[in-house]
Amino acid sequence: MSEDVERLLIQFQDEDGEVLGSPFDVPLDINPEKLQLVCNALLQKEEPVPLAFFVRGEAEVVSTLGVCVKALGVETEQVLPVVYQPQAVFRVRAVSRCTSSLQGHTEAVISIAFSPTGKYLASGSGDTTVRFWDLTTETPHHTARGHTHWVLSIAWSPDGKKLASGCKSSQICLWDPVTGNQMGKTLTGHSKWITWLCWEPLHLNPECRFLASSSKDGSVRIWDTVLGRSEKILTGHTQSVTCVKWGGDGLLYTSSQDRTIKVWRAKDGVQCRTLQGHAHWVNTLALSTDYVLRTGAFEPASATVNAQELTGSLEELKDKALQRYNKVRGSASERLVSGSDDFTLFLWNPAEDKKPLARMTGHSALVNEVLFSPDTRLLASASFDKSIKIWDGRTGKYLMSLRGHVAAVYQVSWSADSRLLVSGSSDSTLKVWDIKTGKLNMDLPGHADEVYAVDWSPDGQRVASGGKDKCLRIWRR
Repeated sequence: MSEDVERLLIQFQDEDGEVLGSPFDVPLDINPEKLQLVCNALLQKEEPVPLAFFVRGEAEVVSTLGVCVKALGVETEQVLPVVYQPQAVFRVRAVSRCTSSLQGHTEAVISIAFSPTGKYLASGSGDTTVRFWDLTTETPHHTARGHTHWVLSIAWSPDGKKLASGCKSSQICLWDPVTGNQMGKTLTGHSKWITWLCWEPLHLNPECRFLASSSKDGSVRIWDTVLGRSEKILTGHTQSVTCVKWGGDGLLYTSSQDRTIKVWRAKDGVQCRTLQGHAHWVNTLALSTDYVLRTGAFEPASATVNAQELTGSLEELKDKALQRYNKVRGSASERLVSGSDDFTLFLWNPAEDKKPLARMTGHSALVNEVLFSPDTRLLASASFDKSIKIWDGRTGKYLMSLRGHVAAVYQVSWSADSRLLVSGSSDSTLKVWDIKTGKLNMDLPGHADEVYAVDWSPDGQRVASGGKDKCLRIWRR
């Protein structure tokens, strides 16, 4: 080399601040690929994993270390902490075309959900039916009739063997995806419509027996789906309960139009905490562990092209789900984020504190949905101000806005590797965003009217969307 390159000492550390090895002397023009070789050599894993590097945990090293050092204006005399983050081992490719447009529903499609392994797809509609779709041939499979009003919410049990659906006339039905028949009797008890459904996590009960439902009547009920009756009724909210989440540590979280979020113990229904701070209705909740709870024992990294059912005894599935949960949850407890009509989001650590970790402002209209990325590092919020904002999932720090939609954004969904995000909007398009660059990856027009619901299958193969034009569309690479 003709000229001397500046060098500096760096110290690798993981996200929790654990130091890796001793300080390491590197040239300033080192790139992420070379940092990866050095870091993986220190980690001494059999199979090296892809890593991303952040100087002081703030600025990501994209081109060279020198660029980051300059941008942050860091002293090069001191040892520089460099945080390494393991990335997903697999890559989900962006969807780029509509492979099927499935007709069948006679009213708007309100909710849409892939089963935990991505084998089945279900949709709930204003025509009072739940439909199951065959994904190998992309054709209608079963039509489940039993509700008497719009189907507002659907939820797959984490073992993928049952689907629960709740309707506007306050009934909850359970369906078998294989036959399309109703399982057991209709669960009745709520006096107003059902707003949200959530199953008990697989690692707490591999039988997937209990289901939580929230309702416009201000109560939350826990149902025993085997006996077909209501086990517990949680009352305390003074207005409509908008969302219920069943956490992996045995807590239930509920948000309400009374502007509060309540935390309950699932086993005895005792109210533990009330989280206050929002100035208007709380619309939506997201847990940092949502994705791992949704997929249960299924590991997206090992997905095959044709989705398979999970096999194994209940104990094996439970252990597998518990391992996955513990890995995602890490040493800290699960975090909760709430989105509201007051245009803000709050980040909470509900198991430990009733004060929020962060208040996230920036949206200029109500927040319709929030979602943690599968690796829990990022948060996406969709708003009626036409934008999607990305936040740091640990600190709540604002990172970027994804702009491109020309009307309200209703729903978003992450790809299993946390690198892409798909959004559905009232402007009738879906858009796929590349999170690393913050840019639009794919624009997917095709729907004839507003897109209400969108979901990315956990195996990464497909995106499904539905909306006002009554059509269900399946998008693939």
